[in-house]
Amino acid sequence: MAWRIELDPRAAREVQRLDPKEARRITRFLSERLAPLKNPRSLGEALKGQRTTPLWRYRVGDYRIICHIEDETLLILALRIGHRREVYRDI
Repeated sequence: MAWRIELDPRAAREVQRLDPKEARRITRFLSERLAPLKNPRSLGEALKGQRTTPLWRYRVGDYRIICHIEDETLLILALRIGHRREVYRDI
């Protein structure tokens, strides 16, 4: 059971702005480590807050990937990708 990974348009722009080495590292993490898992929640942590649908965060060095996981369609939607000091703003 492989999960499908999609990037929100905002997350896609954020990846394009990154250093190419970091962008490769993040996309490799998503495709090689996260997509093949049976349960993608085993690698991440749920964000705490007042949201009705919990978001999950994944750590790749100093960068964070904020995702929404849809179990029914086996989809991991990356909403934000950025440096840890900036990525949590405007969520």
